[in-house]
Amino acid sequence: MKNLLITTALCAGFSTNAFAGNFATNLTQGWGGEASLSGSTTSGNTKTTDIGLALHLTKQNGAWTNKFDTTYDLGKSGGVDNKNRFFIGYQLDRQINDRLYAYGNVNYYTDDFGAYKQGSFIGTGLGYKVIQENPLKWNVEAGIGYKSQKLREIGIIPSIKTDEFAVRGASDFGYIFSEAVSFYNKSEVIWSESDTYLWNDTGITANLAGNLAARFSFRVDHHTDVPFGVKKTDTITRAAIVYTLK
Repeated sequence: MKNLLITTALCAGFSTNAFAGNFATNLTQGWGGEASLSGSTTSGNTKTTDIGLALHLTKQNGAWTNKFDTTYDLGKSGGVDNKNRFFIGYQLDRQINDRLYAYGNVNYYTDDFGAYKQGSFIGTGLGYKVIQENPLKWNVEAGIGYKSQKLREIGIIPSIKTDEFAVRGASDFGYIFSEAVSFYNKSEVIWSESDTYLWNDTGITANLAGNLAARFSFRVDHHTDVPFGVKKTDTITRAAIVYTLK
């Protein structure tokens, strides 16, 4: 009986370790995407020289597609921080047919120097692959969700948090000029009663050697409702070195 108990315990331990190992492998394998390091100049609420880090990953598993994005921008002037923004987002797509898919997404950001100190969004909707024939790709999405935003405290204006229903629309356009050069334009709008937030990011990428590429991009962020004295629009111009993860 003692030997049977020892054998059973060892088998259970090996099974648990094998399950944990397989789970970790399935969780980490199959991801592809890119990591980038950028320098940028900014106008709007802040005028700085910035350093940016970004990671964009995707993983396909049958009809399911995982998308993970995170960025961090830091700006300093005279040794003093004047930009500190962090964003993280995740989206899961479920293919319905060749063009139509359902999605769920969640994101969160903090911004020490923007009109809004922090914000988050969780939602769901449908996407449609309008064009999927090389060299052109264009996806559009529409859905609903829940948005939370907290205004940055400015002078005597207190910080106010809003939690409300929101409507989301997005577009992802890409064009491949050649094996070495490609173009993209991504945009998103989130409408709510208190504020409408929209952004557009346009860039061109040129391969340098192997997995390395150079990218020049321009991004616009716009809020329709901000405190008095705060600019509604921020722009960021970036020059980045991109490493493709395979």
